Amino acid sequence: MDKNEGMISCAIGCWLVALLGGVLAAMLLMVLGGWTFMQGVFAGVVIFGIAGALLAWIICKPLPALGDAPGASEPTDAAERPVATPAAAAAPAAAATATPAAAVKPSTPLPGEADLAERKGEWKYEANPKPKAKPAAKKAAPKKAAAKKTDDAPAADGAGSKPETLSAARESGPDNLKEIKGVGPKLEALLHSMGFYHFDQVASWGADEVAWVDQNLQGFKGRVSRDDWVAQAKILAAGGETEFSKKVDKGGVY
Repeated sequence: MDKNEGMISCAIGCWLVALLGGVLAAMLLMVLGGWTFMQGVFAGVVIFGIAGALLAWIICKPLPALGDAPGASEPTDAAERPVATPAAAAAPAAAATATPAAAVKPSTPLPGEADLAERKGEWKYEANPKPKAKPAAKKAAPKKAAAKKTDDAPAADGAGSKPETLSAARESGPDNLKEIKGVGPKLEALLHSMGFYHFDQVASWGADEVAWVDQNLQGFKGRVSRDDWVAQAKILAAGGETEFSKKVDKGGVY
């Protein structure tokens, strides 16, 4: 009988024992426990299945042979073992003693290798001193900015040329200078005191006259050029109207 037949016989025996145990358990439950026939059969089947599986697994589990031990499967016959040749034995020894440097060392020197070896360690990094010239450029910048500021600065009092003035308004009476946007009642009175009563006077001002008036309007400096009085006065002097003058004529401004 071989090993497999022995395991089958063992399993059959275990299941027969489990069957007997299940039948006995069912009978005892029906006789002593007062169970019904169906309840006893069901309990016997369950006991049969569980007991049979446990007995087959515990009892019929194959055990290692006494001669089986770690390394026992290795061949013991000298004829089954491979014969080591001198060349094969020398190969691992040569591989172990070989160094990585010897494996990658070129047979011939590379181009420029000798020259590189001679110069090694002689080169040094030196900082570039040119950035020191930047502070000089920064010092020159404020001078240029100062000169530009002087050119853009407004003219001092009395700069430009004074326009022609009148000692009084003409016979037709003064124009309503408040129709010029930027001229209110106070500013109109100031213009009258300076000798300006009519639109054509303002319309005739050039750049020098505008600069003079801008500087001499006490409390209102720069209003002539900022509100463009000359362009408005030219339209009004020619008998035209502006959007602002229409509002003034309707009485919705002052």
